[in-house]
Amino acid sequence: MKTLYLIFGEGRDLTALQMSSRGITIFIIALILIRISGRRSFGMKTPLDNIIVILLGAILSRAVVGVSPFGPVVACSTVIVLFHRLLAWLKVKSPSFSKLLEGNKIKLFENGKYLENNMEKALACKEDVDQGVRRTALTEDLNDIKAVYMERNGEISTIKKQ
Repeated sequence: MKTLYLIFGEGRDLTALQMSSRGITIFIIALILIRISGRRSFGMKTPLDNIIVILLGAILSRAVVGVSPFGPVVACSTVIVLFHRLLAWLKVKSPSFSKLLEGNKIKLFENGKYLENNMEKALACKEDVDQGVRRTALTEDLNDIKAVYMERNGEISTIKKQ
């Protein structure tokens, strides 16, 4: 027990070695939790996925700096990861739950016209739409564009005319 105290310390008065030991341990635990959470947590960038990234960072950091006890921090992080998996699974199984959790895509531009009401709903301006067109369609010519959407994750996507 004394050896663990020397390596990991206790409370907020930690040496550089103790904090580093905690950091390495939390890194390994975080890697395991991310694997449990699934690839979508860091790939999809939806609101649901962003929440787990923020929460895990905030909660796990408490164990590194000694603000909270190590065991409860790991337990809480595990519960959050499992809850994230449950919500992601429910999204897959229920389109209505998915819509409730993350909403729908919003059409911002169609047939040569900006859809002002939808742009206001999406909190997007014309420059946001134009930037999305340049990035996704690799053109500045809106005559080549059939429609532009703000996707559920906030990204702007473009459909070119045939």
